[in-house]
Formats: sequence, C-alpha cells, structure tokens
Amino acid sequence: MIYLDNNASTKVDPEVRVALDRAADLFGNPSSIHAEGRKARRAIEEAREEVALLVGARAEEIFFTSGGTESNACAILGTAPDPPRKIVRTGAEHASVAEAFRRLVQQGDAEGVVDPEPSGALDSGKVAAALAGGARLVSVMLANNEYGGVYPVSPIAALARAAGAVCHTDAVQAAGRISVDVRELGVDLLSLSAHKMHGPKGVGALFVRRGVALRPHTPGGGQERRMRGGTENTVGIVGMGAAARLARARLAADAAAVMRLRDRLERAVLQQTPDAHVVGGGAARLPNTSAILFEGVSGDALAIRLDLEGVAVSVGSACSSGSPAPSAALLAMGMSRLQARRVVRLSLSRWTTEAEVDEAAGKIAAAVKAMREATAPAVA
Repeated sequence: MIYLDNNASTKVDPEVRVALDRAADLFGNPSSIHAEGRKARRAIEEAREEVALLVGARAEEIFFTSGGTESNACAILGTAPDPPRKIVRTGAEHASVAEAFRRLVQQGDAEGVVDPEPSGALDSGKVAAALAGGARLVSVMLANNEYGGVYPVSPIAALARAAGAVCHTDAVQAAGRISVDVRELGVDLLSLSAHKMHGPKGVGALFVRRGVALRPHTPGGGQERRMRGGTENTVGIVGMGAAARLARARLAADAAAVMRLRDRLERAVLQQTPDAHVVGGGAARLPNTSAILFEGVSGDALAIRLDLEGVAVSVGSACSSGSPAPSAALLAMGMSRLQARRVVRLSLSRWTTEAEVDEAAGKIAAAVKAMREATAPAVA
C-alpha cells in the first residue's frame, strides 16, 4: 500500500514503538507514592518536558488529554464565562472546534465566522473586523487539515490580546511539520495530537499559557493539576513524548524533504491529468499536504478506486468520513458543493519515497482517465 493519508493518521515511528514497549512495564499508578508509582510519574514528567520543548512552552503549561478533539473541547468549552459574549472562529476549523463553538452558541454566545479566501489564505484583517466591538475567544487553526493552508495566527493572537480575548489555535496538523512556538505565536491555548506526528493514537496535549484560567474539563481526582481527572495514560504519554523529541530533532530536514516529494507528486499528477487543480496552492501550505480537484470525477469514487489499486488517499477530514455533506472547509473557501466533492487529499510523511510518489501519480492519472471515459457521453 502506498500510504498518502498522513493527515488522518501517521505510522508509529520505530523509535516510538520501542518507547511504548518499555513504557508497558510502567504498571504503577502515577498518583501512587510507592516506587512503581514514582517510576510512572517520572516517565510522564519527562514526556511533558519533551512536548513542551516541541512547542516552546514550559512543562507546567502542558496538560495531557486523549487527543486533539479533547484538547480543542477542553480549551474552548473551558473558557465559557457568565454572562455569554462574542466568540470568533474560521469557517475552515476542524469539526471538533466547530462543534464546541456550536455548544457555546446554544448557551448564549454570539458566533462570528471568518472564511478563508478562495486562494486558501486567511485575511487577518477580516478577523480583526470580527473581533470589533469586543469578544472573549478566538480560535484559528495553525494549519488546515484538508488542504494544508497555514494561517497567520501570530498577528491574530495580537489582535485578540488587544481586544481582551483569549486566543486558541488547533496546531494538530502543524506540530512536527512546521515550526510551532507558543511564544512567537502569542497564543493562550494550543492543541496537539500524538498520532499526527508518528506517535500513538489516544493521546494529545493542551498548552495553557500560565495565568490563563480554564474550567476543568473532566472532574474527578487531582490529575493534570485538576484540569483532567482520571488515571493518566502512561504508555500513550511516553509515546507522545518520544514522538515530540523525534519531531523536534528532524523538523527542518523532514519538512524540506517532504516538500520536495509533495511538489514532485503535484507536478506529475498535473502533467498527466488535464483539468486538475491544486487547492490553495497559491498560499502558504504545510509541506506534506496536497488537495487536488479533478474535474468531472467524484472524489469519493476516486478514493475507493485508488484503494483497490493500492494507494491510500482521503476525501476531506477523516473525522468526518462517511458524512454525506461536502467538506465545510472547502465550501468556506467559496467552492460549490459539486467542486468540493471532486477534491482528493494527498498527505505525505517522512516515510514516503520517490518511487511511491511516481507510482501513485501514474495510478491517479490512469484512474481519473478511466473514470472520465466511463462517464463521457457516447458519440453517435
């Protein structure tokens, strides 16, 4: 299988797998004071340090969760004040952010939504306009999961600070692929997930800037300094720490190498396939992500056909897979529903090879050609 769906999930790095195997022996409860408990606690705190280093944070500002969705919920729902006020997000946010905002709207908050431009870029001036008149929260993803667009979070965080609003960014797709530094970004809250950077599933983290008050997401014991009750996932947390350490060490080299492969893939597909267009190709993007619109071809049908050909791609967000609705992010960019249904996402990783890219391009071109011919009207 040629795996080009790394924005959905990544292969666990072999070094992370070793860390996971070793952590399986840390059976003690991290809250216990005996030796076995202290071993588990020490491993968790070492992992916390590694995650903090990846994003330029202090260790005490990192809280472990079950993944990006929970981190987003913890950040957004944890800010809810009394009385309700205005909240602002982009129209391209992950479903976990959009759904958390929807809950706040049901509780009385007024929502402002800023859509990205058709180019894929996000206009920070439009975010400033949405913040005008006062807001308490703005959430802008650092990198879009569907077409890879990188948004100007730093100036938006400055605008939020001036408006007295808390700024959250979903950095799940960005971490490990581009530089992420919470001090440079100026954000108050930042979400991460291990399985997007060659770590295990079921573990993530939330950065909470020191001094920012959040309501606890999960009541219970005193774990994660009372932010999230429940016995910590020691094995998963250790795996995330190892993944963060490796991502930090390899970031520059991996980003450059993957971008070359991504560009090679796009050139090959476009050269072999007429009426195909890269979505958001004129704006800043993640180095590993390419979303391509194939005119006259259903993205769902193409993804299924490619799977049978041994190429794994996706249509929209994996978390919305199976939904009959087209991608909200692509619609927010101004695409019609029909256009949005014709987009396929290709996302690479450090494990993708030139040979795989070339073979995948050929299979994509052949599949698109065959599908178009099958639906072309017969000539009398």
